[in-house]
Amino acid sequence: MRLPVVAIVGRPNVGKSTFFNRVLGRREAIVSPEPGVTRDLKYAKTEWGGRLFYVVDTGGLVEGSPREIDRAVRQQVLRAIEQAHLALLVVDAQEGAHPLDRWIAEMLRERQVPTLVVANKVDNLPSATEHYEFFALGLGEPVPVSAISGKGSGDVLDRIAALLPPAEREEEGDAVRIAVVGRPNVGKSTFVNRVLGEERMVVSAEAGTTRDAIDTVLEYDARRIVFVDTAGLRRRAEAPLEFYSMLRAERAIDRADVCVLLIDAPLGAMKHDFRIAQRVWRAGAGLVLVLNKWDLVEKTASTAAEYEKVLRERVPFLAHVPILFVSALAGLRVKRAIDVALEVADARRQRIPTPQVNRRLRDLVSALQPPQVRGRSLRFYYAVQVRTAPPVFAFWTNLPKDVPQHYMRYLINGFRASFGFLGSPIQVKLRTRRKTKQT
Repeated sequence: MRLPVVAIVGRPNVGKSTFFNRVLGRREAIVSPEPGVTRDLKYAKTEWGGRLFYVVDTGGLVEGSPREIDRAVRQQVLRAIEQAHLALLVVDAQEGAHPLDRWIAEMLRERQVPTLVVANKVDNLPSATEHYEFFALGLGEPVPVSAISGKGSGDVLDRIAALLPPAEREEEGDAVRIAVVGRPNVGKSTFVNRVLGEERMVVSAEAGTTRDAIDTVLEYDARRIVFVDTAGLRRRAEAPLEFYSMLRAERAIDRADVCVLLIDAPLGAMKHDFRIAQRVWRAGAGLVLVLNKWDLVEKTASTAAEYEKVLRERVPFLAHVPILFVSALAGLRVKRAIDVALEVADARRQRIPTPQVNRRLRDLVSALQPPQVRGRSLRFYYAVQVRTAPPVFAFWTNLPKDVPQHYMRYLINGFRASFGFLGSPIQVKLRTRRKTKQT
């Protein structure tokens, strides 16, 4: 599912970052009375009224400033506006309409961006009238709010949810969506081009050549695959184009059935490679690790095994993830990587019959009894698979809040040993049969 993007814009020190934090329900952006604190774009996924969307916090706009930092912020904000499905123009109701507010409003009108005026710093709700002054901006009815106290924030979020376009649902049916992810310049476009057998994407030695997530449909061995070639994922975006490349790449992960994570084999796995792997795993997508440029590595008969051992020791969940060694440029084992990705997609979608689930649970509990918890016996009654893609199991127990993590790992590993789920995270929800409060 493609989620809409909401961009928060406005002049400096009107409370954009405070409102950003209020929308998220947590302190994500730095807030300071000093204007110009927000210079880098920040984004996060949030939900209101059943609507999921991305919200982007931007720096304060200053018209015609000769300062380089102000020009850089302006470029970032313009890029945010270009990408947004809805812009929130935050204004300071205590100071009233400012020439910069009018300039920003005109810019939004010229770009024909759907806009909601958010009049911030209104504390005397619901009797406030000071926000009516902003009708003069010509962007419709302004909505009053106090971002710092939260007054009126629910009304603003209701308006946002009503104005957002419907989330774009994928139309590929039973197609397997494979996102090719990784740091910049590891060969993602070359890899996808090799699979497609033609130059459908720009391939360059320049890091970050791919600026967008480009969907390409392929019929492969009677299967339909949708490839998403994404921009390189960096730990921190240093330019507006790069920031939105990261946003699109993360959106691609959220939409993917399986992510093929490419690692530059000659350079070896870096910390950020593991961060990307963890991001994929948390999103519930299947994962295949591909060490690319393997033809450039000086190796012996044991080199691949040593690489694999180091990777699996660094991150425990990689014990369940297939690792392949390829050369996209030479075509070495690229087809095998796609075959494995399809195996992971199938494993992620499998549903285990409830009798098999409960037999396995009984066998595991009999083999290793649950520990005592605060002098009470921990019991597991039954289990069922409640969802696929990713697989989610519900376990009914008498003490769901007290099941030790090590015992949960034992049960999950036991399920994986029996049922596979190659390359896919397994999620477990603990439930109790009793409706009374635990004692």
